[in-house]
Amino acid sequence: MKTYRLVILLTFVVMLAACHGPNKDSKEKADSVNNQYDSLNNKNAGTGDRAISGPDAKFAVDAANGGLEEVELGKLAQAKALHAQVKNFGAMMVKDHSMANMELKELAKNKRITLPDSIGMEEQALKKQLSAKSGAEFDKAYVAAMVEDHKKDIATFEEARKKVKYPEMTALIDKSLPMLKKHLLVIEGISQHINKQ
Repeated sequence: MKTYRLVILLTFVVMLAACHGPNKDSKEKADSVNNQYDSLNNKNAGTGDRAISGPDAKFAVDAANGGLEEVELGKLAQAKALHAQVKNFGAMMVKDHSMANMELKELAKNKRITLPDSIGMEEQALKKQLSAKSGAEFDKAYVAAMVEDHKKDIATFEEARKKVKYPEMTALIDKSLPMLKKHLLVIEGISQHINKQ
C-alpha cells in the first residue's frame, strides 16, 4: 500500500513539473504575463483597462532587460576596469540607464505592462563571463560587449519606433535614441584607444 501511494505521489510530482516546464528567467516571465493581455495578437486577451498593446509590451520588456544589463555591467566596469575611460563609461551607463529605466518603469506601470525585475539568462551569462576577467582583458571584453550591445539596442529602438502603438512609448523611444547613439560614439572612441595599446 505504501509503495502504491509513493508511485501516485511521484507521478503527481512529475506531472506537475512537466506542466511548469523549464524555469523561465525574469524576461520570459514578463513576456508570458504580457502575452495574456495582448489585445492585438491574442483574441482571448484581457479587455478593458487590462488590455495592452503587444508591440509596446514586447519592446518595453526588451528595453527594460537591456537597461538593467547596462546598469549591472556598468557597476562591474566601475569596480574592475583598468582604464579610467572604461570606469567613467561604466559610471555613465549606471547614471543614464538608471534614469531611463525609471522612466520606462513609470510608463509600463501606467499601461499595466509587466517588466522583468532582473536580467535575463543571456545577460547573466555575459555578466558571469566578464566577472571572470580583470585588468586590460576585462576592459577589452567589456568595451567590445558595449559596442555590440549599443548597436543592437539602437536597431531595436528604431525598429520598435515603427511598431509601437502608444504615443508615450514613441516619445520615450525618441528621447532614448540620442542617448544610445551618444553612448555608442563614446564607446567606439574608447575601443579605438584601448585597442591601439
